[in-house]
Amino acid sequence: MQGTRKVTDDIVWVGCNDRRLALFENLFPIPRGVSYNSYLIMDEKVTLMDTVDASVTGQFMENLEYVLAGRGIDYLVVQHMEPDHCANIEELMKRYPDMQVVANTKTVQMIHQFFDVESDGKVTLVKEGDTLSTGEHTLRFVMAPMVHWPEVMVTYDEKDKILFSADAFGTFGALDGNIFNDEIDFERDWLSEARRYYSNIVGKYGAQVQSLLKKAAALDVSMICPLHGPVWRTSLDFFIDKYDKWSRYEPEENSVVLIYGSIYGHTEAAVNSLACRLADAGVKGIKVYDASSTHVSDLIAEIFRSSHVVLACATYNGGIYPPIENLLSDMKALSVQKRTVALMDNGTWAPAAGKMIVKRLEEMKDITVLEQLSIKSVLREDRADELEAFVRKIVEAM
Repeated sequence: MQGTRKVTDDIVWVGCNDRRLALFENLFPIPRGVSYNSYLIMDEKVTLMDTVDASVTGQFMENLEYVLAGRGIDYLVVQHMEPDHCANIEELMKRYPDMQVVANTKTVQMIHQFFDVESDGKVTLVKEGDTLSTGEHTLRFVMAPMVHWPEVMVTYDEKDKILFSADAFGTFGALDGNIFNDEIDFERDWLSEARRYYSNIVGKYGAQVQSLLKKAAALDVSMICPLHGPVWRTSLDFFIDKYDKWSRYEPEENSVVLIYGSIYGHTEAAVNSLACRLADAGVKGIKVYDASSTHVSDLIAEIFRSSHVVLACATYNGGIYPPIENLLSDMKALSVQKRTVALMDNGTWAPAAGKMIVKRLEEMKDITVLEQLSIKSVLREDRADELEAFVRKIVEAM
C-alpha cells in the first residue's frame, strides 16, 4: 500500500520512513527514526527529486508506481550523492531507460564511483544558475558545495517558489503522516532533533551554509522541501533564523550547559552543587549531562544551544576522562567556537585533566576559558567560598 502526500497540486511527496534504523550513518542514535524525502513533479515532463535509502526501496517503488499511474520518469534530479538519498539511481535507470539524470560534474563522478552504469547520453549536466523546463515548472539549480558534501546542489522551482534544499534544513525523526511543519509542534517536538542533526552532520561547514543562505535570500522562497524531516510551508523565517545562528556559531540561548565525566560520583556531586548555585544566581536554561551516559551528538547539540559551557572532568590514567576527551575531539572536528568554557577537574592525588583540557580548547577558534576549580577527591563545605567565587565568574561572563 502506498504512503504519499501532495505537496502542491502537481508535486507529491513519495518519500519513506525508517523506524527500524538504530544509528544514522551507523553513528548517531535515532530513537524516533528518520525520513528519506523524495518528491515527484507531475508536469509535462515527470521529474523526480532524489531517491531514498536502500532499506526502503520496496516502499519507495510502490509510492512511485502509484503516483505515476503508468507514466514514466523523464528526469531524475540528483542533488546529493550520499547513499541514503542516491541508493536507487541504478535501479531507476534500469526501470526507466529513457530517463535523464540531471546532475553536476562532481555528482556524475560519484555516480560512477557508487554504480556500474552507462551514463553516455543519459545525463543532463547542469551548473550554477542553469535552468530546466519541465512544462509549467522551471527548475533553477544552485550549487551548495560542502553542505555537506562537495557535489551538493539545491533546486529552486520558479513556479511554486519551492526550494528543494537537499540535506539543508533537515532533521532526524520519522514523519508520522503529518509531513508539514504547520501540522506539528516543531519547537516542542522537533527542534532539539533539528539542532542535533545540524550540529553533528552539517556543523563543521558553517561558512558554506552561510554562503547558501545568502544565495537563498535572493530567491522568493515560499516552501522548503528538505531530504529529511518536515516540509516547511509556513514560518520559514523561524527555521532560517536557526540555521543562520547555528552556521555563525552564535548560541541560541544565554544559558549554561554542564557536562561532567565522573567515575564514582564525586565530580557529579560537585556539578550538582554548582548547578544549584547558578540557579540561585538567576541563571535559567541550565542543563546537566553525564558524558558517560549521554551520546556525544546530544552534547554537541547542547553546546550549540548554550552560550556557556562547564566541563567537569575526573583525571583518568593521568589524563582526561575518555568520554570528555571524546567530546573535545568532536568539538574541534565540528568547529565549535564563540563559547565561554569554565572548568572543574578532579583527582585524588594529581588532578591533571584541567590543564590538558585547556590545551585542547586552545586548539579551537574563539573559545574563552574561565578560571578552573580543581578538586581533590571531594568538594567539601570548607570550599564553599571558592565555589561561590567560581559561580560569580560564570555569571559575570554571562
